[in-house]
Amino acid sequence: MTPSETSPDATPTPPAVEPVTRLIDQTRVDRYAVAAHDLNPIHRETPEARAGQFGRPIAHGMLVLALVSEAMAATFGDAWAEGGELRVRWRSPALTPVTITARAEPKSLRDGIATYNVVCEDESGQLLLSGTASAPHT
Repeated sequence: MTPSETSPDATPTPPAVEPVTRLIDQTRVDRYAVAAHDLNPIHRETPEARAGQFGRPIAHGMLVLALVSEAMAATFGDAWAEGGELRVRWRSPALTPVTITARAEPKSLRDGIATYNVVCEDESGQLLLSGTASAPHT
């Protein structure tokens, strides 16, 4: 019996989602900025970023969120691409360079939908985003 299967008296649980950890450095942020057509100076090594409230560049929120999507895609593949959903709130900025870990903890498995509580944290444990992710699961 796999972890997501159940016995008659057990509550079904979603499959495990492995964490994803990635260094988000300024080079990665700069490449993302070009690809996303988001050259906001707060994300780059600019006087505006240094003078801003954080004193240095911050990573794009979508670059941080992509780590959750990467973790979910590794478990659900096409089901994630075709029917996955994310609902998150950003909690703190990701100040570059930063090592971020995305985690998904199983929440429920109902009506063919696996739901997880998701977070991204930096190497010091600072919560960067939190929310839920769900994907079709057969």
